[in-house]
Amino acid sequence: MARSPARRRWSNLPRVAAELVDRFGWSPVALLNTIDRMTPGRGDRARRAGAGIRFGPHARHHLDIWVPSHPDSAKLPVIVFFYGGGWHAGERGDYGFAAAAFAGQGFVAVVPDYRLVPEVRYPGFLEDAALALRWVHSHVAEYGGDPGKITVAGHSAGAYIAAMLALDPRWLHAVQLGPETIRAGVLLSGPFDFAPFREWRGRATFGTHHDPAETQPINHVRSDAPPLLLQHGSSDRLVYAKNSRSLDAALTRAGAPHELRIYQGCDHAGTVVALSRPFRGRFPVLADATRFLRSVLGLPTSPPST
Repeated sequence: MARSPARRRWSNLPRVAAELVDRFGWSPVALLNTIDRMTPGRGDRARRAGAGIRFGPHARHHLDIWVPSHPDSAKLPVIVFFYGGGWHAGERGDYGFAAAAFAGQGFVAVVPDYRLVPEVRYPGFLEDAALALRWVHSHVAEYGGDPGKITVAGHSAGAYIAAMLALDPRWLHAVQLGPETIRAGVLLSGPFDFAPFREWRGRATFGTHHDPAETQPINHVRSDAPPLLLQHGSSDRLVYAKNSRSLDAALTRAGAPHELRIYQGCDHAGTVVALSRPFRGRFPVLADATRFLRSVLGLPTSPPST
């Protein structure tokens, strides 16, 4: 039976969202966040425990913290989520739906802001992300988190940030953290192998750096990297799935622990949209991520039911 026009428009929301964000700079994630908040059940699973907490000296050095409403442990695993936006856009407040998704699965979830282009270019946002991670390591126990079980995640440009923190120890060393601080990573629709920079975001963000190869996550793969889960949509036409496939191949050659999940028919926005309650049934992004993280951290692999 053919779907109604209204239903077809609703099911196309992830694709439309991606076009608005990536072509025109609009941010429908704020609307998605509102829809997620209004969907029954979220308040029973997760709550925001801290808002606008300062982690560094700059105006954008603030973060939000989400926790389970009914924690099952005094020391919970931690996930630090970096949002996307082409290194040019993004606000932590728009990604409460992503943090609440992981908090509802038993994690302390942290969403930091970071400085954007043109205020900074590579590697300014990586320095900010490392600084946020140092704050998390020092303070997350105050919110029920276990500083020995810190993981990172991100979507698109945020997946790039999470990958670089996990793969290149320089950024953690710069803030007096060891590479073992990051226990695992979840990378959604990330750009990992995209030099030379033919697209305007890449040129503006990385084009002035003296060594383009140094900016690429794929060139920092190491055998002792923390376990990584690569999640990508087969229909991504902004950051092609070959980025995750190339990183998968490099990690395999290095003997680094990892998994690759390609979701058929999923576009660029679809992986992060699937974290929201209204669209969680489209692709098992959250279920795959929490299963992977819990397995790596030695926790029961059956999180609370959604």
